[in-house]
Amino acid sequence: MIIRHGKSSWEYETMDDIDRPLADRGIHNADEMAQRLTKLGLVPDLMLSSPASRALNTALIMSRVWALEATALQIHDPLYDAFVTQIEQVVATVPDHIRTLAIFGHNPSFTMYSNLFLKERLDNLPTAGVVVVTLESDGWNRIGRDQVIETYVDYPKRQPQRNG
Repeated sequence: MIIRHGKSSWEYETMDDIDRPLADRGIHNADEMAQRLTKLGLVPDLMLSSPASRALNTALIMSRVWALEATALQIHDPLYDAFVTQIEQVVATVPDHIRTLAIFGHNPSFTMYSNLFLKERLDNLPTAGVVVVTLESDGWNRIGRDQVIETYVDYPKRQPQRNG
């Protein structure tokens, strides 16, 4: 699961970008999207988040909906202000016994990373947007478009679509 953080608040203009919190809409959308994923039986074994407040809080809200243990969430500094190659490197470190992974971060890199797996290119993964990629692979360091079985794209203002 590739998940962009919820809508951030711009109430405090002088706040450092990494500390910017979620807006009320971002909180609501994170909860809503986690519930939608739960209804589909999509709950991660492990969550990796950017250290930015808005990404980490999106992950925390979703982890509560999914009733995950605190140990299921890890902070990975490279997911903040990441290049696609950095996202790939973080994902490659996931132990092979993890079957379902959720990563939380930012645009434009999360849109670009999602497009590595999607047949129909996304111009922009909206806030609280989710791209679920079902893969046939024996390890997280060996994933790519060739291993994709199915994709699922959803975000708060969209009807979800599945594509093979």
